[in-house]
Amino acid sequence: MDPMADILVIGSLNADLVVRAPRFPAPGETISGEDLAIIPGGKGANQAVAAARQGASVAMVGRVGNDSFGPALIQNLQKNNVDSSHVKADPAATGTAIIVVDSSGQNSIVLSPGANGKVVPADVEAVSFRDADMLLLQLEIPLETVIHAARVARQNGLRVILNPAPARPLPDSLLADVDILVPNESELQLLSGQPVTDIASAESAAWTLLAKGVQTVIVTMGANGALLVTGEKVSHVPSFKVDVVDTTAAGDAFIGGLATALLRGKSFEEGVRYGNASGALAATKFGAQPSLPTQDQVEELLRR
Repeated sequence: MDPMADILVIGSLNADLVVRAPRFPAPGETISGEDLAIIPGGKGANQAVAAARQGASVAMVGRVGNDSFGPALIQNLQKNNVDSSHVKADPAATGTAIIVVDSSGQNSIVLSPGANGKVVPADVEAVSFRDADMLLLQLEIPLETVIHAARVARQNGLRVILNPAPARPLPDSLLADVDILVPNESELQLLSGQPVTDIASAESAAWTLLAKGVQTVIVTMGANGALLVTGEKVSHVPSFKVDVVDTTAAGDAFIGGLATALLRGKSFEEGVRYGNASGALAATKFGAQPSLPTQDQVEELLRR
């Protein structure tokens, strides 16, 4: 079946196992935490749900395990109106993130890729890119699959948005197939080989990536908003002031909001502002996908 979707997401699906504790345990120490929460996560699935909640039609490509987490993650995509017909069940375990959140809201995460590590170029080949406008990619699946997906999308005329997270070096051949690169400051620092400490150094680092063939770089800077760098212009788009509860998936909410706004023909500045509002709202709630805002909530914040 071909997904009739505007946005294709090829990436990870995780079960996030989250425990709040007063602090992180020392080596060899056992401490008591609160009840375990099992929350749908994974950067790919988060971005798919984020865009779908903004009203875009979205199809997800990836793999879950042959365990109890897999069907729950697929059902959650369906509940959020994401086409899950290209999410395969794999003999491996479902990707899992074991997350401890301390009393100040800081988190410490151990990621087990599981089935996400089994997403191969053949999974990309099984999907029709014909009707889609945009492809969202992250780095929680094998790099060769990301490179292949970007190339196929470019050949089919899709706009390719890459969130280079978790941070790792990338080949120039991949960067040349990316229309919009959305790193945070530490990812930008790693990719450019330049220190990123403020807006000026972020701009300078972004230019080195434009020189490698990326069309547009949008640097997410948390409370400092976002920096948009294209061949023609540079603009800093401030953030929205909110009471932060948990920043998990705020970056994914930003990308879902940005992609949907661009799909609707908004300018880059408007898209980044929309992304900032989406990310800010996600930071006001606990957990990954439960925190992702709806279109109405984002538009209300923009009006305010």
